[in-house]
Amino acid sequence: MAHVPLRPVGSAQDELLDERERARNQAFLAEKAAVLAERRAEVAAGWGEKYVERVHAKGKLTAWERVQALKDEGAPVRAVGTFVNWGREFDQGGRTLYSPGAGVITAMTQVEGRWVVVIANDNTVASGSWWPQSPEKIERAQEIGLHLKIPVIYLVDCSGLFLPEQSLSFPGRTGAGHIFKRNAELSAAGVPQIAGVFGDCIAGGGYMPIISDRVYMTEQAYMVIAGAALIKGAKAEHLTSLGIGGPEVHVHQSGCADERVPDDEACLAAIRQEIARTADSAAPFRRGGVAPAEPAFDPKELDQLFPPDHRTMYDAREVLARLLDRSQMWELMPHVGQEMVTAVGRVNGLYCGFIANVQGPVPDPERPGKQKPGGILYRDGIAKIATFARACDDDGIPLVWLQDISGFDIGTEAEARGLLGYGSNLIYGNSTARNPVFTVLMRKASGAGYYAMAGLPYEPVLQLSTTIARQSVMEGRTLAIAAYNTKLDDEFAIASEDPEERAKIAAGMAAVEERIEGDMDPYRAASQRDTDEIISPGELRDWLCCLVEASYQAQGARRVKNPRIWSLHEIEALHGGA
Repeated sequence: MAHVPLRPVGSAQDELLDERERARNQAFLAEKAAVLAERRAEVAAGWGEKYVERVHAKGKLTAWERVQALKDEGAPVRAVGTFVNWGREFDQGGRTLYSPGAGVITAMTQVEGRWVVVIANDNTVASGSWWPQSPEKIERAQEIGLHLKIPVIYLVDCSGLFLPEQSLSFPGRTGAGHIFKRNAELSAAGVPQIAGVFGDCIAGGGYMPIISDRVYMTEQAYMVIAGAALIKGAKAEHLTSLGIGGPEVHVHQSGCADERVPDDEACLAAIRQEIARTADSAAPFRRGGVAPAEPAFDPKELDQLFPPDHRTMYDAREVLARLLDRSQMWELMPHVGQEMVTAVGRVNGLYCGFIANVQGPVPDPERPGKQKPGGILYRDGIAKIATFARACDDDGIPLVWLQDISGFDIGTEAEARGLLGYGSNLIYGNSTARNPVFTVLMRKASGAGYYAMAGLPYEPVLQLSTTIARQSVMEGRTLAIAAYNTKLDDEFAIASEDPEERAKIAAGMAAVEERIEGDMDPYRAASQRDTDEIISPGELRDWLCCLVEASYQAQGARRVKNPRIWSLHEIEALHGGA
């Protein structure tokens, strides 16, 4: 029973696809990757070189330079929320402004060998001000720290709300004030919070570091409820913000900060020392002496696996073969609900569960010898993944959902078989899970299937979208047919014989389809925080190495069962192996 029967899976790329298919897929995905790289660079540049020079002229580092100086040498930086506010314009009296990344960097990286969440105001964008959606982006990063119980580091250089747009970021349940509630929740949960204050720290920016366990201030830093300009206007006093709330005040008088340091570099070094004092990662212990190993098949091959047409099938098990250590997995319940794959494998040496949609035709148990389309949730598949997800929760292992879902089965038979009830059961399990859950939108994320497979409304620790992901209730063509259904015949062709009316209907359907296709763009989703980050398929393995190890880092923060006593073994005993 103690044995976890990991078995090899996968085939060489040239056995899966011929040379022409590989070239076609690679060209398609390379174009997507080029757009992603270009847009990441645009966000990282903030407001441009002129503003970088302004920061340097003050003897300070930019936010990205601080992140790079803070992290371990060679450690990756996994940015989250890169494209929040992407494409969004703010009209300031005829002048159009943008807020790249909502003016804040949020990322996961390693400091002193430990995974941390870093929140850094981008001081090249309106002096690190909070724009619309900046608070929500910060809170999302805090949630990651809270879920995983890993340290949260604040690199504060914030001149408060971007006042011309204050009505969109000050009030509301997740407005700027909610950041401080998250500070308190992290503190109550015992999650280490360390703040470095590097410059402006006004109003809400002043409150942000205070609840942290350690607060360091540079000689250029100040924390104030109101800056000198406001006080001068209100009280006609001749003051400086540094004199009101600089390190002399808050380190030596108010006690609102712990230490003063000369400059950015010294502050970052002090933060690293504080992280070194936190608990070591439990991940090496949880590996049980098994070293991390690369997949037998190159993860970068995922950038050749997916065809341009989202309706074309691929093999979900081949995806797993390029994500799992040694390309080995333990597939459970393979003979039931064959439209779904449920499996366990190691990622970076640590156990993790996976649920994935099977594409293409699958056997139909209700009609022996017949097949039905994959990528859809049927009764048996729903029961299978609900059972597996609950077992992963019970056993305390992280769970990754690889979504490529067109939706639920529909029709008289589906309703009679209680699909609504089974779907609700699955949703209940997703809503009450205590283990770390991560969701990846591989391609399609459609309808209630997106919800049922742990979409963002069910609060996974993180949701990633590939560059080819499509989020919608239904596809553009399908929605256009539904919108113009009364004008179509049984074959969904335009029923009118009038050429002018036919042209009008065709144009209307095309416009609906085009608009919906635009709405499904992953950058649209990321801009409005409907997904956390966009990645290329070939980057997924590296991301999972980060997320799975971070899931095992905290010691004693959640139940992690020894594999000898997993509930998954009972599932294997009842349903048989592969």
